[in-house]
Amino acid sequence: MAACSALGALCARAESSASDQTVSEQWWSLHGQLTNVTQFQPGFHSPYQGQNSLDPHDHVDETVDITLYAGLRLWRGGSIYANPELDQGHGLSDTLGVAGFTSGEAYKVGSNPPYMRLPRAFFRQVIDLGGAPEEVADGPNQVAGTQTADRITLTAGKFAAVDLFDANRYAHDPRADFLNWAVIESGAFDYAADAWGYTYGMAAEWKQSWWSVRAGVFDLSEFPNSKELDHSFSQVAYMLELEQRHALWGHAGAAKLLGWLNDAEMASYRDAVRLAEETGTAANASFVRKRQTRGGLALNVEQEIVPNLGVFLRLSTNDGRKEAFDFTDVNRSVATRATTSRRAASAS
Repeated sequence: MAACSALGALCARAESSASDQTVSEQWWSLHGQLTNVTQFQPGFHSPYQGQNSLDPHDHVDETVDITLYAGLRLWRGGSIYANPELDQGHGLSDTLGVAGFTSGEAYKVGSNPPYMRLPRAFFRQVIDLGGAPEEVADGPNQVAGTQTADRITLTAGKFAAVDLFDANRYAHDPRADFLNWAVIESGAFDYAADAWGYTYGMAAEWKQSWWSVRAGVFDLSEFPNSKELDHSFSQVAYMLELEQRHALWGHAGAAKLLGWLNDAEMASYRDAVRLAEETGTAANASFVRKRQTRGGLALNVEQEIVPNLGVFLRLSTNDGRKEAFDFTDVNRSVATRATTSRRAASAS
């Protein structure tokens, strides 16, 4: 089960004029959240259990995180954000044994004692290009104000690539909708991240009328599934996403096509098997890593049916001949469901 509650917001507001209308402007914002996820796994027969298999014994694991969302407006359209977080707990079997893992709140690392981290610390600049004025609501990582319908948004710093890419109104946030890794994101989307899911990078989004295009470059780990990022930026992920917005019978919908390419030291599974056959040892991907690329595609569709009820569809694929780098071991995925929209405020 999961529970998520806002701890409140404290906002200083000042009045300013935009497009001949008086709107409420903030210069800072402060929010918080607390989430607990507790999962139980019954015992099962596992005759071929290995080091990274799901533990066949019944057990209960839980995770807790407490996050502070702090934002400060620097100038018109420019703001900075920081999200210090307190984490504790483990996923089932230390987050091993399932390709599309069962909890998006469980990281590839865990700890019984609570520990502090800073998963996000980034700068954002919004450049107005015209169009109808839009009021920006106060929320986590969002300082209230105004912006135009057409705009360019630049983001740089430390955050999650999926804060900006592969977003879906109905399936994107384990604190508000689904838990499974292969549902909250496209299952085959091997996005750049450390073991906690965050990285350094920069991205730009151009929003115009009924379409948007966003592109970004992000820092990969030092090696697959590493706790440490490659701070030299010699190993990177490139992302490009096209979005089309529409309305069907008065209900909003969107379709997004995402492509990504990881450029890093990684292994070919064929090379690992060939070396194992030649040496008579177990296959080990770390012995055959070399500089190469691995890409993938994802189609992401959302459609409102009635207010607070809609359907989503995600299709994704990647190059399964090479090892997964930072996210799941899924090479093909399909996810769809009709669901209510209970989204908490977005981290982006």
